[in-house]
Amino acid sequence: MSNTDLIIEERSRDIGDFLVGRLIPFRKKRMVGPFIFIDHMGPEKLGPEKYMDVDQHPHIGLATLTYLLEGEIIHRDSIGTEQRIRPGSVNLMVAGKGVTHTERTPEDKRKGNVFTMHGYQIWIALPRAVEDMAPEFYHISGEELPAWTANGADFTLVAGKGFGKVSPVPTHSDLFMVSVKAGESFGLDIAGNLEGEIGICIVTGKVKACDQEVGAGNMLVSKLDNQCALEVEKGTHLLLFGGAPLEEERHIYWNFVSSDSQTIEKAKRDWEEKRFPKVAGDNTYVPLPKK
Repeated sequence: MSNTDLIIEERSRDIGDFLVGRLIPFRKKRMVGPFIFIDHMGPEKLGPEKYMDVDQHPHIGLATLTYLLEGEIIHRDSIGTEQRIRPGSVNLMVAGKGVTHTERTPEDKRKGNVFTMHGYQIWIALPRAVEDMAPEFYHISGEELPAWTANGADFTLVAGKGFGKVSPVPTHSDLFMVSVKAGESFGLDIAGNLEGEIGICIVTGKVKACDQEVGAGNMLVSKLDNQCALEVEKGTHLLLFGGAPLEEERHIYWNFVSSDSQTIEKAKRDWEEKRFPKVAGDNTYVPLPKK
């Protein structure tokens, strides 16, 4: 999805073992491991007249991971992919040196249908060695992802490595993303199960951390790598994500991410001068924002 407006930053706060804020980036934490941007889509009712139409726009230097909880999207890109995205599946587009794509409500869902769109669009910065790689796209169905139950909670390893398991989603750095749905209240202690920086996105419900309750829509970042402990309330849905931080600072402008600011400037010129590859049969164009 096009990052036309970065998430408005609410006041971040320090509660002891964790930083708390509204997703990333936020003021006190710009990245968690290689994760540089998380966009919460919805939940929002679509139809009978309003549907999703994200026109053709570019990316460089990152991989976009789309994880839907409700609704459906048709993804098309400049390397020839056309993929229907459904809840529970993982769709990873590796932009590398440059790719364009669109995201739209499927035609068969537009005919007066009313449905909920809800999910996450996640940007993972690529290591410098592969920032300029050829674009790739991967679709992994939900049935292929490692899933298990512990302490009355359902776990799914969406991407990377964790809890002694490996997701089939291709990655280019050490990272993890885990969905946790609590059927009962329980204590979550991830020491020894996940490695690197740790972010916790509260999709629904609430957790207690350092004797403070934190509700849905917030993100916690552990101030200690490889470990964190919190109480998870029954009915809560969490996304755990993070991993080893990249060695170099990352620059970000609109949909462009790079370890080199000049690469960003070149991408801006290339988009304005329409030198990026195009999605076949699509002449839409999202202008470069002026900011």
